[in-house]
Amino acid sequence: MVEVSRTVPAPPEAVFEVLADGWSYSGWVVGSCHIRDVDASWPQVGARIHHSFGGWPLQLDDTTAVVAVEPGVSLELEARGGALGTAKIELSLVPDGAGETTVRMAERVTGGVGSLLPESVQALVLGPRNRESLARLAALALGRWRGTGEPGQR
Repeated sequence: MVEVSRTVPAPPEAVFEVLADGWSYSGWVVGSCHIRDVDASWPQVGARIHHSFGGWPLQLDDTTAVVAVEPGVSLELEARGGALGTAKIELSLVPDGAGETTVRMAERVTGGVGSLLPESVQALVLGPRNRESLARLAALALGRWRGTGEPGQR
């Protein structure tokens, strides 16, 4: 499993608010380029984001589903990427000091072509990609938090 983390100067609720907004997925997940639909029950277990990934004109349509959720604490996803593979992604939010959150993102390719690569090779791709994803997630959470002072008050 490839794991990265980042400290966000906002509380866990502010970070989880972005995770709970399925329409924001392409704004922070590197490689996701278009959200086609989000199940109304997102982020409940079984709910899916219908997204595209890749660059035009080589985009693939697929889904990401919620496997487990504890609001404000964690979100576990299964992302599908066509023949490239399936991945399990775990996001956990840990309060860290006065109003800060350590976000941990762990990803493991579980199927498809990507699962044939050794974990060390997967880490060369997933590590930088997921660090950038957390940087984008942090920016969105911080922007919402600074803009309102409290999550949910947009």
